Amino acid sequence: MRNDLGLRVVLAEDGVLIREGIAGLLTRFGHDVVAAVGDAPGLMSAVSAYEPDLVVTDVRMPPGFSDEGLRAALALRADRPKLPLLVLSQYIELTYAGELLDSPGDTGIGYLLKDRITDVTEFIEAAARVAAGDTIIDPRVIRQMLRRRRHPLDRLTEREREVLAFMAEGRSNQAIASALNVTEAAVGKHITNIFTKLDLPPADADNRRVLAVLTYLRRADDPT
Repeated sequence: MRNDLGLRVVLAEDGVLIREGIAGLLTRFGHDVVAAVGDAPGLMSAVSAYEPDLVVTDVRMPPGFSDEGLRAALALRADRPKLPLLVLSQYIELTYAGELLDSPGDTGIGYLLKDRITDVTEFIEAAARVAAGDTIIDPRVIRQMLRRRRHPLDRLTEREREVLAFMAEGRSNQAIASALNVTEAAVGKHITNIFTKLDLPPADADNRRVLAVLTYLRRADDPT
């Protein structure tokens, strides 16, 4: 629990400079970083060893650099529903934010974007509020989550929907460019925009083109 030094924090971040920087900030503001680790197994072990007041973790960490940090945090939360979690992410990943908000317990949750943290004091205050039981989500993430309530295809422009329809027919970028009388580069840009608007970030295990087409086909089967 809390002591004279403030919060007892376990920090998980694979980037050594970022990890040391965050640890230094927390220490400077009177908190005790009882463990600073660089991977998900280390996070699990540190929480078991120290039972901290707060966990601050990155989403993507070794060994796979996908969502190991978040998965470890969710596993910890399942065993300790009152364990406050502050998750830091490089990107808006709505699936991750949703899973975090759906985790056991209804207090002590934070999801912040690294590049949006521009004030040290605000970050320290956010950490303290999460530890005290508040829920803090970056406003940009909240806006994206509200937009997601609409069907994802509604975010596409008319031309992007045309490109996606051709993709669903199995056409290559070259064939789509020919059909629309545009360059392949223009088609590639449209496809990148489609992936972004459908919340399909790069992932080694997933084919984003297939996932985009599946979204299109599901809408065709259920237009409501």
